[in-house]
Amino acid sequence: MSRPLPLVLAQAAQRTADDLDGLAADVRRRTAGLPAAPLVVYPELHLGGPTGGTTPAPAELPDILAEPLNGPRDRALAELAGDLGVWLAPGSLYERGADGRVHNTAPVYSPRGERIAAYRKIFPWRPYETVFPGAEFTVFDLDGIGRVGLSICYDAWFPETTRHLAWMGAELVLNFVQTSGSDRAQEVVLARANAIVNQVFVASVNCAKPVGTGRSLLVDPQGNVRTEAAADSDTTLTDVIDLDEVANVRRLGTAALNRPWQQFRPDDQPLALPLYQGRIDPATWAGTTAATPIPSEPTDTRRTLGEARMP
Repeated sequence: MSRPLPLVLAQAAQRTADDLDGLAADVRRRTAGLPAAPLVVYPELHLGGPTGGTTPAPAELPDILAEPLNGPRDRALAELAGDLGVWLAPGSLYERGADGRVHNTAPVYSPRGERIAAYRKIFPWRPYETVFPGAEFTVFDLDGIGRVGLSICYDAWFPETTRHLAWMGAELVLNFVQTSGSDRAQEVVLARANAIVNQVFVASVNCAKPVGTGRSLLVDPQGNVRTEAAADSDTTLTDVIDLDEVANVRRLGTAALNRPWQQFRPDDQPLALPLYQGRIDPATWAGTTAATPIPSEPTDTRRTLGEARMP
Protein backbone atom coordinates (compact mmCIF):
# COMPACT_ATOMS: atom_id res chain seq x y z
CA MET A 1 0.00 0.00 0.00
CA SER A 2 1.22 3.50 -0.79
CA ARG A 3 -0.06 7.05 -0.28
CA PRO A 4 2.07 9.24 -2.53
CA LEU A 5 2.04 13.02 -2.16
CA PRO A 6 3.83 15.23 -4.72
CA LEU A 7 5.44 18.22 -2.99
CA VAL A 8 6.65 21.54 -4.38
CA LEU A 9 8.54 23.62 -1.81
CA ALA A 10 9.11 27.14 -3.12
CA GLN A 11 12.10 28.90 -1.56
CA ALA A 12 11.03 32.21 -3.06
CA ALA A 13 11.73 35.88 -2.44
CA GLN A 14 9.01 37.82 -0.66
CA ARG A 15 6.55 39.58 -2.96
CA THR A 16 4.16 42.45 -2.33
CA ALA A 17 0.84 41.70 -0.68
CA ASP A 18 -1.12 42.54 -3.84
CA ASP A 19 1.01 40.56 -6.32
CA LEU A 20 -1.44 37.71 -6.83
CA ASP A 21 -0.84 37.60 -10.58
CA GLY A 22 2.85 37.16 -9.90
CA LEU A 23 2.10 34.35 -7.46
CA ALA A 24 -0.10 32.60 -10.03
CA ALA A 25 2.64 32.78 -12.65
CA ASP A 26 5.16 31.49 -10.12
CA VAL A 27 3.00 28.49 -9.20
CA ARG A 28 2.62 27.66 -12.90
CA ARG A 29 6.38 27.87 -13.40
CA ARG A 30 7.25 25.68 -10.45
CA THR A 31 4.65 22.98 -11.16
CA ALA A 32 5.11 22.70 -14.94
CA GLY A 33 5.58 19.07 -15.96
CA LEU A 34 5.04 17.73 -12.44
CA PRO A 35 2.38 15.22 -11.28
CA ALA A 36 -1.17 16.46 -10.96
CA ALA A 37 -2.49 18.09 -7.79
CA PRO A 38 0.76 18.66 -5.91
CA LEU A 39 0.94 20.39 -2.53
CA VAL A 40 2.66 23.71 -3.24
CA VAL A 41 4.22 25.45 -0.24
CA TYR A 42 5.56 29.02 0.07
CA PRO A 43 7.42 30.69 2.97
CA GLU A 44 6.09 32.73 5.87
CA LEU A 45 4.65 36.13 4.83
CA HIS A 46 5.40 35.42 1.18
CA LEU A 47 2.68 37.95 0.30
CA GLY A 48 3.87 40.30 3.03
CA GLY A 49 5.85 42.97 1.24
CA PRO A 50 4.73 46.63 1.26
CA THR A 51 2.57 47.71 -1.67
CA GLY A 52 2.54 50.81 -3.85
CA GLY A 53 6.24 51.49 -3.56
CA THR A 54 5.86 52.56 0.08
CA THR A 55 8.47 51.87 2.76
CA PRO A 56 6.64 51.81 6.09
CA ALA A 57 8.40 50.83 9.28
CA PRO A 58 8.35 47.03 9.84
CA ALA A 59 6.18 47.45 12.94
CA GLU A 60 3.53 49.21 10.83
CA LEU A 61 3.26 46.52 8.15
CA PRO A 62 0.92 44.11 9.95
CA ASP A 63 -1.70 46.80 10.52
CA ILE A 64 -1.34 48.21 6.98
CA LEU A 65 -1.53 44.85 5.15
CA ALA A 66 -4.00 42.94 7.30
CA GLU A 67 -7.43 42.06 5.97
CA PRO A 68 -10.15 39.67 7.17
CA LEU A 69 -9.53 36.02 6.43
CA ASN A 70 -12.58 35.84 4.15
CA GLY A 71 -11.70 39.04 2.26
CA PRO A 72 -10.82 39.61 -1.42
CA ARG A 73 -7.32 38.13 -1.06
CA ASP A 74 -8.78 34.90 0.29
CA ARG A 75 -11.21 34.59 -2.61
CA ALA A 76 -8.43 35.25 -5.12
CA LEU A 77 -6.17 32.60 -3.58
CA ALA A 78 -8.98 30.04 -3.53
CA GLU A 79 -9.70 30.74 -7.19
CA LEU A 80 -6.00 30.44 -8.03
CA ALA A 81 -5.77 27.00 -6.40
CA GLY A 82 -8.90 25.86 -8.21
CA ASP A 83 -7.78 27.18 -11.60
CA LEU A 84 -4.37 25.51 -11.33
CA GLY A 85 -5.64 22.31 -9.71
CA VAL A 86 -3.17 22.37 -6.79
CA TRP A 87 -3.21 22.17 -3.03
CA LEU A 88 -1.91 25.65 -2.27
CA ALA A 89 -0.22 26.73 0.96
CA PRO A 90 0.73 30.30 -0.06
CA GLY A 91 2.68 31.01 3.12
CA SER A 92 1.30 33.08 5.93
CA LEU A 93 -0.58 36.39 5.65
CA TYR A 94 -1.53 39.22 7.95
CA GLU A 95 -5.11 38.56 9.05
CA ARG A 96 -7.35 41.02 10.88
CA GLY A 97 -9.66 39.14 13.19
CA ALA A 98 -13.22 40.08 14.01
CA ASP A 99 -11.94 41.75 17.20
CA GLY A 100 -9.53 43.95 15.22
CA ARG A 101 -6.40 42.10 16.32
CA VAL A 102 -3.84 41.18 13.66
CA HIS A 103 -2.56 37.60 13.37
CA ASN A 104 0.14 35.91 11.31
CA THR A 105 -2.09 33.33 9.61
CA ALA A 106 -1.36 30.49 7.19
CA PRO A 107 -4.31 29.45 4.98
CA VAL A 108 -4.48 26.36 2.76
CA TYR A 109 -6.60 25.90 -0.38
CA SER A 110 -7.75 22.79 -2.23
CA PRO A 111 -7.79 22.00 -5.98
CA ARG A 112 -11.56 22.54 -5.72
CA GLY A 113 -10.96 26.23 -5.02
CA GLU A 114 -11.89 26.12 -1.32
CA ARG A 115 -10.03 27.24 1.77
CA ILE A 116 -9.75 24.11 3.89
CA ALA A 117 -7.61 25.35 6.79
CA ALA A 118 -6.24 28.48 8.43
CA TYR A 119 -3.69 28.52 11.24
CA ARG A 120 -2.77 31.51 13.42
CA LYS A 121 0.84 31.51 14.60
CA ILE A 122 0.89 30.54 18.27
CA PHE A 123 4.46 31.66 19.03
CA PRO A 124 5.26 35.03 17.43
CA TRP A 125 8.98 35.88 17.55
CA ARG A 126 8.89 38.32 20.45
CA PRO A 127 9.72 41.13 21.00
CA TYR A 128 10.26 41.69 17.26
CA GLU A 129 6.94 40.35 15.94
CA THR A 130 3.97 42.38 17.11
CA VAL A 131 1.05 40.24 15.91
CA PHE A 132 -1.38 38.69 18.38
CA PRO A 133 -0.79 34.94 18.96
CA GLY A 134 -3.23 32.25 17.95
CA ALA A 135 -4.53 29.68 20.41
CA GLU A 136 -5.30 26.50 18.42
CA PHE A 137 -3.26 23.81 16.73
CA THR A 138 -4.37 23.13 13.16
CA VAL A 139 -4.41 20.05 10.94
CA PHE A 140 -6.19 19.37 7.64
CA ASP A 141 -6.85 16.38 5.42
CA LEU A 142 -5.71 15.85 1.85
CA ASP A 143 -8.48 13.85 0.22
CA GLY A 144 -7.63 10.15 0.37
CA ILE A 145 -3.93 10.83 1.06
CA GLY A 146 -3.32 11.85 4.64
CA ARG A 147 -3.23 14.57 7.27
CA VAL A 148 -1.01 17.65 7.39
CA GLY A 149 -0.20 19.96 10.31
CA LEU A 150 0.68 23.65 10.14
CA SER A 151 3.29 25.68 12.00
CA ILE A 152 4.94 29.02 11.36
CA CYS A 153 8.64 29.76 11.84
CA TYR A 154 9.30 30.23 15.60
CA ASP A 155 6.65 27.61 16.42
CA ALA A 156 9.31 25.01 15.54
CA TRP A 157 11.38 26.10 18.55
CA PHE A 158 8.63 24.88 20.87
CA PRO A 159 8.50 21.06 20.82
CA GLU A 160 4.91 21.15 22.09
CA THR A 161 3.78 22.42 18.68
CA THR A 162 4.94 19.55 16.51
CA ARG A 163 4.11 16.99 19.19
CA HIS A 164 0.49 18.13 19.35
CA LEU A 165 0.18 18.18 15.55
CA ALA A 166 1.55 14.64 15.39
CA TRP A 167 -0.81 13.56 18.18
CA MET A 168 -3.70 15.03 16.19
CA GLY A 169 -2.74 12.76 13.30
CA ALA A 170 -0.41 14.92 11.19
CA GLU A 171 1.96 12.83 9.07
CA LEU A 172 3.56 15.85 7.43
CA VAL A 173 4.19 19.14 9.24
CA LEU A 174 4.66 22.30 7.17
CA ASN A 175 6.78 24.97 8.83
CA PHE A 176 6.55 28.29 6.95
CA VAL A 177 9.68 30.33 7.67
CA GLN A 178 10.99 33.86 7.22
CA THR A 179 14.42 33.71 8.81
CA SER A 180 17.08 36.25 7.90
CA GLY A 181 19.56 35.68 10.72
CA SER A 182 22.32 33.27 11.58
CA ASP A 183 19.92 31.08 13.58
CA ARG A 184 18.84 29.29 10.42
CA ALA A 185 21.58 26.78 11.28
CA GLN A 186 19.71 25.90 14.47
CA GLU A 187 16.36 25.75 12.64
CA VAL A 188 17.75 23.11 10.28
CA VAL A 189 18.64 21.01 13.33
CA LEU A 190 15.18 21.60 14.81
CA ALA A 191 13.48 20.44 11.61
CA ARG A 192 15.34 17.16 11.84
CA ALA A 193 14.79 16.84 15.60
CA ASN A 194 11.04 17.47 15.33
CA ALA A 195 10.81 14.86 12.57
CA ILE A 196 12.78 12.31 14.60
CA VAL A 197 11.00 12.61 17.96
CA ASN A 198 7.54 12.66 16.36
CA GLN A 199 8.26 10.28 13.45
CA VAL A 200 6.69 12.59 10.88
CA PHE A 201 7.76 14.31 7.67
CA VAL A 202 8.77 17.95 8.22
CA ALA A 203 9.03 20.55 5.47
CA SER A 204 10.76 23.75 6.60
CA VAL A 205 10.38 26.34 3.85
CA ASN A 206 12.37 29.56 4.28
CA CYS A 207 12.27 32.57 1.98
CA ALA A 208 15.04 33.47 -0.44
CA LYS A 209 17.23 36.58 -0.43
CA PRO A 210 17.16 39.51 0.03
CA VAL A 211 14.93 38.91 3.08
CA GLY A 212 15.67 35.30 3.94
CA THR A 213 18.70 33.06 4.31
CA GLY A 214 17.14 30.08 2.54
CA ARG A 215 18.34 26.56 3.35
CA SER A 216 14.83 25.09 3.01
CA LEU A 217 14.64 21.35 3.55
CA LEU A 218 12.40 18.29 3.64
CA VAL A 219 13.02 15.69 6.36
CA ASP A 220 11.64 12.16 6.53
CA PRO A 221 10.19 10.45 9.66
CA GLN A 222 13.60 9.05 10.60
CA GLY A 223 15.28 12.45 10.43
CA ASN A 224 16.99 11.98 7.08
CA VAL A 225 17.16 15.05 4.83
CA ARG A 226 15.49 14.08 1.57
CA THR A 227 16.16 17.35 -0.23
CA GLU A 228 17.67 20.70 0.77
CA ALA A 229 18.42 24.10 -0.75
CA ALA A 230 22.14 24.74 -0.48
CA ALA A 231 21.94 28.51 -0.16
CA ASP A 232 19.62 31.53 -0.17
CA SER A 233 18.76 31.87 -3.86
CA ASP A 234 15.40 31.15 -5.48
CA THR A 235 15.04 27.36 -5.41
CA THR A 236 12.29 24.83 -6.07
CA LEU A 237 12.52 21.61 -4.08
CA THR A 238 10.37 18.80 -5.48
CA ASP A 239 9.73 15.31 -4.17
CA VAL A 240 7.05 12.63 -3.93
CA ILE A 241 6.74 11.35 -0.39
CA ASP A 242 4.83 8.27 0.71
CA LEU A 243 2.84 9.01 3.87
CA ASP A 244 2.69 5.28 4.61
CA GLU A 245 6.33 5.69 5.64
CA VAL A 246 5.09 7.36 8.83
CA ALA A 247 3.09 4.29 9.85
CA ASN A 248 5.97 2.00 8.90
CA VAL A 249 8.52 3.90 10.98
CA ARG A 250 6.20 4.04 13.98
CA ARG A 251 5.47 0.32 13.72
CA LEU A 252 9.01 -0.89 13.00
CA GLY A 253 10.97 1.82 14.77
CA THR A 254 13.41 4.56 13.80
CA ALA A 255 16.53 2.73 12.61
CA ALA A 256 14.44 -0.39 13.37
CA LEU A 257 14.87 0.39 17.09
CA ASN A 258 12.89 3.28 18.58
CA ARG A 259 9.08 3.32 18.82
CA PRO A 260 8.15 6.28 21.09
CA TRP A 261 4.46 6.20 20.10
CA GLN A 262 4.33 2.65 21.49
CA GLN A 263 6.10 3.53 24.73
CA PHE A 264 3.17 3.33 27.15
CA ARG A 265 0.90 0.45 28.07
CA PRO A 266 -2.73 0.93 29.21
CA ASP A 267 -1.90 -0.18 32.76
CA ASP A 268 1.04 2.24 33.21
CA GLN A 269 0.56 4.99 35.75
CA PRO A 270 -0.22 8.45 34.32
CA LEU A 271 2.77 10.80 34.27
CA ALA A 272 2.16 14.23 35.75
CA LEU A 273 3.35 17.21 33.71
CA PRO A 274 3.50 20.08 36.23
CA LEU A 275 4.76 22.54 33.62
CA TYR A 276 1.46 22.17 31.72
CA GLN A 277 -0.79 21.44 34.71
CA GLY A 278 -1.65 18.24 32.88
CA ARG A 279 -0.34 14.73 32.35
CA ILE A 280 0.47 11.98 29.87
CA ASP A 281 -2.26 9.39 30.17
CA PRO A 282 -1.34 5.97 28.70
CA ALA A 283 -5.02 5.47 27.87
CA THR A 284 -4.89 8.27 25.28
CA TRP A 285 -1.27 7.98 24.10
CA ALA A 286 -1.14 6.24 20.73
CA GLY A 287 1.15 5.89 17.75
CA THR A 288 -1.40 5.03 15.09
CA THR A 289 -1.48 7.33 12.11
CA ALA A 290 -5.17 6.72 11.38
CA ALA A 291 -6.84 9.78 12.91
CA THR A 292 -10.36 10.68 13.85
CA PRO A 293 -12.33 12.78 11.37
CA ILE A 294 -12.00 16.53 11.52
CA PRO A 295 -14.74 19.01 10.59
CA SER A 296 -15.38 19.08 6.86
CA GLU A 297 -16.31 22.78 6.70
CA PRO A 298 -13.70 24.48 4.51
CA THR A 299 -13.66 27.64 6.61
CA ASP A 300 -12.73 26.12 9.99
CA THR A 301 -10.76 22.90 10.40
CA ARG A 302 -8.97 24.01 13.55
CA ARG A 303 -9.15 21.66 16.53
CA THR A 304 -8.28 22.18 20.14
CA LEU A 305 -6.38 19.67 22.24
CA GLY A 306 -9.49 18.54 24.05
CA GLU A 307 -11.28 17.78 20.80
CA ALA A 308 -8.53 15.68 19.22
CA ARG A 309 -8.20 11.99 19.85
CA MET A 310 -6.26 9.26 18.11
CA PRO A 311 -7.43 5.64 18.32
